[in-house]
Amino acid sequence: QVQLVESGGGLVQAGGSLRLSCAASGRTFINYAMGWFRQAPGKERDFVAAITTTRTTYAESVKGRFTTSRDNAKNTVYLQMNSLKPEDTATYYCAARNPTWELRTNPNLYTSWGQGTQVTVSP
Repeated sequence: QVQLVESGGGLVQAGGSLRLSCAASGRTFINYAMGWFRQAPGKERDFVAAITTTRTTYAESVKGRFTTSRDNAKNTVYLQMNSLKPEDTATYYCAARNPTWELRTNPNLYTSWGQGTQVTVSP
């Protein structure tokens, strides 16, 4: 399995921006599709975005505000979050799965997970 480490979380005011990074190691990064999920206290883990080598998909709640990208040379996937809202407050996780060409929104289909990074958006 691939090992994942997220970074870039923090506290930001509503309307602000953050960029999360997820660094991968241990396996060939390009072989994996990557996903972003988030979980607020007392709630289920929700899909945010996913990316293959050629395509992306987003949850409706973040479309037009969040963008995911990947740098295969750096084994890193990013989540650029703009126009943040208090309801975006959660722990954000990146995840990886094979095969690389499938976009999946179900967290149960991902086999490797990072430790999570906290994002807090104040009103």
